[in-house]
Amino acid sequence: MSLATTWSRSIGIEVPVVNAPMGGAAGGRLAAAVSAAGGLGMVGMGSSATADQLTAELAQIDGQRFGIGLVHWVAQDRPDLFEVALAARPALLSVSFGEDWAWVRRAHDAGVTVTTQVATVEAARRAVDAGVDVLVARGAEGGGHGEPTMGTLPLLAEVLDAVDVPVLAAGGISSSRAVAAVLAAGAAAAWVGTAFAACAEALTPAAARHALLAADGEATELTTEYDVAAGYRWPATIPERVLRGSPVNAGQGVGVVRRQAGAAEIVRSLADGAEQLLARWR
Repeated sequence: MSLATTWSRSIGIEVPVVNAPMGGAAGGRLAAAVSAAGGLGMVGMGSSATADQLTAELAQIDGQRFGIGLVHWVAQDRPDLFEVALAARPALLSVSFGEDWAWVRRAHDAGVTVTTQVATVEAARRAVDAGVDVLVARGAEGGGHGEPTMGTLPLLAEVLDAVDVPVLAAGGISSSRAVAAVLAAGAAAAWVGTAFAACAEALTPAAARHALLAADGEATELTTEYDVAAGYRWPATIPERVLRGSPVNAGQGVGVVRRQAGAAEIVRSLADGAEQLLARWR
């Protein structure tokens, strides 16, 4: 059987797995490797992103389909960052954590498909009303920044019932079992972060990578401490999930990430395992 969904085929990928655009981890090398393996590789620009940084990461992508992920308030503060993202013509542009939707029309005018992360059904409806093409239902289990309002599966189920656009599932998805679960529920793809943050092609520093591989699933916490210390403009309602006592972003799926692997191996493992699980009910 094939895991491909209507949405994944529409953007030219056979494996409905997207690497989350994690600032500081998801660079051009990772995006290229994920896309070469059949998924959609995303370049992530985080709280300290600049246009020059994005340009440098995009230079590492050679012919593969790719996406770009931006933080809304960062893109507003640095309009040249958004311009570089549009000029790159990504297969998917993600802009999250904001309430101003003017960027959607600008992206559509440039012929770019857009998505945003949502944490509530109401937020999903607002995004669709603003013209967003694809949603990412991001559950509280996810690593990094997000509104910790609902678990991934309950949020995904409600969002799927509330909107008519494709919905990707994010939050705690680090294994083939989790991929199978969200695809069976109707997700158009799995948005995977922590598993790729620990992989060989990620920008993740060596010490942080080792910490991820050693951590158990209960070893994470929500905090705003590091954003406050760095002077970043994240609202208190959007903390980040990190390994307890550290600034290392990690989702609650970190406990199944036990060894460093290449991005291609991760994509294939997620896909093959999910296929085997879903074939039981074929």
